[in-house]
Amino acid sequence: MNHLGTLQIETDRLKLRKFNKSDSQALFSNWGNDMEVTKFLTWSPIMSVETADSILINWTDSYSDDKFYQWAIVLKENGNEPIGTINVVHMNEDIDMVHIGYCIGRKWWHKGITSEAFNGIIPFLIERLGVKRIESRHDPRNTNSGKVMLKCGLHYEGTLRNADINNQGICDASMYALLSEDYYNSKGKAISFA
Repeated sequence: MNHLGTLQIETDRLKLRKFNKSDSQALFSNWGNDMEVTKFLTWSPIMSVETADSILINWTDSYSDDKFYQWAIVLKENGNEPIGTINVVHMNEDIDMVHIGYCIGRKWWHKGITSEAFNGIIPFLIERLGVKRIESRHDPRNTNSGKVMLKCGLHYEGTLRNADINNQGICDASMYALLSEDYYNSKGKAISFA
């Protein structure tokens, strides 16, 4: 893969940018402390702005690594305040694969924002980095997450039983993937890279 680090990406409604240390309050209040948002995630709710500060220090320090991909999801109409995040949570360079994770604040659910963010990073990952496989997974009880994956062109590949753990305990994992050949066979509209 041709690693470039977290570059800014823009879609119709969104700016996907690097986090900065001043995003602590937004991370905490817009999604991080919401037990409903984190219900099916692998990390616990953030209980204080100070914890959000520590997380952001880690993320901003990690931007010096070209293999670190963590975007703040910003609605252009809201200025520069993040409402969620999308990132590469795992990669396997032997097969040019990245695994994507995402979450946004409950206030912005069911508006197509997560799908737009995910669709926004796909051209970057495949065209610029040379990723051959983009995958993601969800707890089958979190059906809306699977809908995002399908909207973004990922194909359902099956459900692994008791193969994951999240804030609900041991759970099944429904797997989805998009191959670069799938992407090029049904190439979407252009996305601008800053």
